Amino acid sequence: MIGKRIRHLKRYRDVAKVLARHGFGFFVEEIGLIHMLSLPKRLFTDWEEIDPLSMGERIRQVLEELGPTYVKIGQIASTRADIIPEEILSELVKLQDSVAPFAFEEVRRIIEEELGAPLEEIFTTFEETVLAAASIGQVHRAQLRTGERVAVKVQRPNIKVLIETDLEILLDLATLAEHRVARMERLQLREVVEEFAKSLRNELDYTIEARNAEKIAKQFKTDSTIHIPNIYWDYSTQKVLTMEYVEGVKLNRFEEIDRNGYNRKDIAEHLVKALFHQVLIEGFFHGDPHPGNIFLLPDGVLSFIDFGMVGRLTQEMKYNFASMVIAMMRQNTESMIQAVLKIGIMPEDVNLSLLSKEVDELREKYMDVPMSRISLGGAVGDLLAIAFRHQIRIPADFTLLAKSLLLLEGIVEKLDPQLSIMDMAKPFGLRLLKERYQPSTIAGRVWHNIMDYSELLVDLPKQMKVLMRDVLCGKIHLDVGVPELDVFLRKLDRIANQISFSIVLLSFSIVMMGLIIASALGRQPIMLWQIPAIEIGFGAAILMLIWLFVSIFKSGKF
Repeated sequence: MIGKRIRHLKRYRDVAKVLARHGFGFFVEEIGLIHMLSLPKRLFTDWEEIDPLSMGERIRQVLEELGPTYVKIGQIASTRADIIPEEILSELVKLQDSVAPFAFEEVRRIIEEELGAPLEEIFTTFEETVLAAASIGQVHRAQLRTGERVAVKVQRPNIKVLIETDLEILLDLATLAEHRVARMERLQLREVVEEFAKSLRNELDYTIEARNAEKIAKQFKTDSTIHIPNIYWDYSTQKVLTMEYVEGVKLNRFEEIDRNGYNRKDIAEHLVKALFHQVLIEGFFHGDPHPGNIFLLPDGVLSFIDFGMVGRLTQEMKYNFASMVIAMMRQNTESMIQAVLKIGIMPEDVNLSLLSKEVDELREKYMDVPMSRISLGGAVGDLLAIAFRHQIRIPADFTLLAKSLLLLEGIVEKLDPQLSIMDMAKPFGLRLLKERYQPSTIAGRVWHNIMDYSELLVDLPKQMKVLMRDVLCGKIHLDVGVPELDVFLRKLDRIANQISFSIVLLSFSIVMMGLIIASALGRQPIMLWQIPAIEIGFGAAILMLIWLFVSIFKSGKF
C-alpha cells in the first residue's frame, strides 16, 4: 500500500485537499493522512469558515468535485439505506453524471481498435453529435451497413485506469479509518468499499450490460407491451456496446404523452406489472428505472434502456419480500419483524424489544390509511431505516429494489395518482406464497435438503478423520464449559459432607452402643497392652466428630 501511495501521490493530495476544503480536514488528520503525505497542517486548520451546509450536502459536493469514480460510488451508495443515514441518502440521489463529452477523434480511435476495422466499413452513417454523455461513456447514433439504426455506447479513454486508481485510494482510506478511528471500526468500511467497487467494475464491462439486456428481454418475449432493445454482438466489446436505437417519448414528458393521445392509466399499469414481474417472478430486475431510462414508443409500448445496474433476488429473498408486503398490508407487527430479520443479517446484541417497539410505531403510522395512499417504496424505506438503526445488514440487491420502487412510484404518481402500487403488488405476492406451499415446491425443497444431508453424511467420516488428526497434532484446542458448573459442584460438596457426617454419626452411635452394652454386662474396661483402647478411641472419635462439625459449618456447604 505504501508503494501505491507513492505512485498515486498527487491523487492522494487532491483527495485530502478536497476533503479539507469542504470541512472534513478532521477526518484527514484522524486517519494520519497529513503526516503520510507530508502535507502542511495549515491546509486543514486555516481554511475559511465552511458554509452552513448539511453533512449530506458537503459529502455530495466532495464527490462531485473528485470526479467520475466518486460520483458513481455515490450513486451506488444512494441505494444502501441500510448502511447510510437518510439525511445523506437524500443528497446522494441528486448526483448526476454532468460531464462534457470527449472528442470524436477518440471515439473513432476506440471503435476502430475494439472492432478491428475503419469506422466507415462498419457504419453507413455515424453522427458526431453526442446523444448522451456520462462519467463512464457516451452514446452516438449510427446506422449499420446492414441498414439497422443503432445506438453506440463508447467508453471514455483511460477511464478504467482512473477508476482503478481511485478505488485503490478509497480502499486504503477505508482501511486507515478502520484501524485508526474507533467509531469507524463497526461500520466495516473496507467491506462496503469492496462491494461498491465490484458494482462499479461491472459497469466498466459493456458485455455484462449486454447480457443483462438479453436476460431481461427473455422475461418479456411473450409480452407485447414491453420492448427491450436488441444487442448486436458482432459490434460489441468491453468498451463498445452497439444496440438497437429506440425512439420515443421519455416518461417524464407528460404534456407530450397527452398530446399524442396515450392513456396514462394503461401506461402506469404496464410499468408496475413489468417491475413486479421482474422482481417477484423472475428475480432479476432493472436497477435504475428513472424516466430517462424508459421510453414510450409510438405504438404505446414501453421500452427500457441502460442495463448497467440490475438487481438479483434469490427465491428466498422473493418470498421474504412478498411476506413483508403482505405483513404491511395486514399491519402485523410480528410478521413484519420476522420478514426483516429473515432478509437481513442480525447482530448478536440486537435489542428485540426496542426493534418491536419501532416497527409497531411504523405500523401505527400507516394505521387507517387506505392502501391506495400508502407508498410501498416509502414503507420499505422506513423499514430499512429501522434496520439501519439496529445495525441489521440488508443485502445490496434488496436496498436497490427499495430505490427502484421509489423511482417507479414517482413516475406512477404523475401518470395516474389513483393507482396503488401496494394493491398491484398483492396478487404477485400471493402467487409467490401459493407457489411456495405447492406440493411440488415442498417436495423440491425436501429433496434438496436430503441431497445436502446425504453429501454431509458421505463426507462426515473423512471430515472427522481430519478433525481428529488436527486435534492430536495440537492444531485445535478445545475449551469445554459446563453451564452452572460451580453451582453443581457446591451441591455435590454439600451431599458429600452430609454423607460423611452421617457415616461418622453412625460410627459414633455404634461405639456408644458398645460401651453401653459393656457397662450393662458389668465388664471391666477392655485393656490392650495395659492401655484402655476403647476409652482412648472414644475420645479420639469425639475429637474427630467435633473437627468435622467445625469444618463443615465453616465451609458453609452443609
